[in-house]
Amino acid sequence: MDIHPATADEGVKFIRTDVRDKDNVVDAHFDGVASSSLCTTIKNRPGVTVMTVEHVMAGLAACGIHNALIELDGPEPPIMDGSALPFATELLRVGVSVLDRPVSVMRIRKKISVWAEGSHASIEPSKFSEMEFHISFPRPIGKQRRVENLANGAIVRRLVDSRTFCLWSQVNEMREQGFGLGGDLECNVLVADDVHNRYLGRSRHVDECVRHKMLDAVGDLALAGCPFIGKFTGFKSGHALTNALLKKLFSDPDAFEIIVADASIASSLPGVGADSSDVPVVH
Repeated sequence: MDIHPATADEGVKFIRTDVRDKDNVVDAHFDGVASSSLCTTIKNRPGVTVMTVEHVMAGLAACGIHNALIELDGPEPPIMDGSALPFATELLRVGVSVLDRPVSVMRIRKKISVWAEGSHASIEPSKFSEMEFHISFPRPIGKQRRVENLANGAIVRRLVDSRTFCLWSQVNEMREQGFGLGGDLECNVLVADDVHNRYLGRSRHVDECVRHKMLDAVGDLALAGCPFIGKFTGFKSGHALTNALLKKLFSDPDAFEIIVADASIASSLPGVGADSSDVPVVH
């Protein structure tokens, strides 16, 4: 995978260099989501797909990047360490360019909520870009809750290094469905052994699981096409609910407004001002 600069207002686009017989450009946009079971898959009109886009999208959002061209020689970005850390690390090492037009921002004007089978997600007005997340799993994960103001380098400092996780009892089922085939218990997947109440491998944070769910939500929300000012809350939610929330939000013109960020707004957006010193050191 190669990430290239893009012009202002071009947005994020994935380019499947292995596809040569049809349009191989897939826009990173919520209305192009084709599947949201365990990961987020986007698709263009001719049917070309890119799966598991949420970690790359979260890495871009964490660094305040809203325009990029991403070339892939296959249907999925590299799993790397199961987080957005490698992407954010390289993006900040290379550096971020300020383009010649101010960024458009989505300001939430009224609360929008979606529910499904005991889970829910919502987005509501706030002065900042905020997130609250709750999860509940069998031990050793248990119940975890975290609240973050996503401004500036917060996503880089506190969320990007949190890895994909699953329960040991789910591993065979996931692999039968074709998921997690590149996973390594010691490297890029945090596996919770729900039989023996322990983690297989080493966790990076005591609440790494809820941090990763927040990271996924950051990536999925980035498919709105612009940063948001508001508070997102997820309660046992995942990719499907976040996508449903965006669809419901954009179907209601009274629920949001698109504004051009002035200097004071732009200075507090997620990723603005983030630099390499914000990147967590992982041992």
